[in-house]
Amino acid sequence: MLKGDYSISKTTRLNHAIQAPQLRVIDADGKQLGILSKSEALQLADEQGLDLVEISPDAKPPVAKIVDWGKFNYQKTKQQQKNKRTAKALEMKQMRFGLKISPHDLGVKMSKVTNFLASGHKVKITIFYRGRELAHRDIGFKLADKVIADFGDTIVVDQAPQFAGKQLNFVIRSKQNAKAKDA
Repeated sequence: MLKGDYSISKTTRLNHAIQAPQLRVIDADGKQLGILSKSEALQLADEQGLDLVEISPDAKPPVAKIVDWGKFNYQKTKQQQKNKRTAKALEMKQMRFGLKISPHDLGVKMSKVTNFLASGHKVKITIFYRGRELAHRDIGFKLADKVIADFGDTIVVDQAPQFAGKQLNFVIRSKQNAKAKDA
């Protein structure tokens, strides 16, 4: 059992660091002991040689559980690691176009972008300028509008075309992924 008025985790309060005067207490077996005063709950935890851990500080009254803090924290950390492994990280794919891209090459790259979008990825499209092409920024914006128009209603533009340095960037994603994200 840990002694003192400190908390190991920044979000979880232990023992004397718990500030609420009344607590809904759950014992080590998972049985609810009801609403007890902080001192009664601490005394019960002390008698069992365990710690009083605040589980849900926002509840009215806050919920505290009598557990072995080391074991509880270990299991919590392992669960977070497992959740992190199973969460699918959506990658941002990138496709680069030159300003003078031929219609066939544009079609090939658009089909690759379509595959990325179908896989659920966001796609950052970069139109790069070389040398004197910088004097004709409007051509790049027209190409960006053409790409967006070719996809039509199947995409959502996350980031509108923006000129930065020697390139024009914008980010798109599939509309189905947008619906899933908003839901």
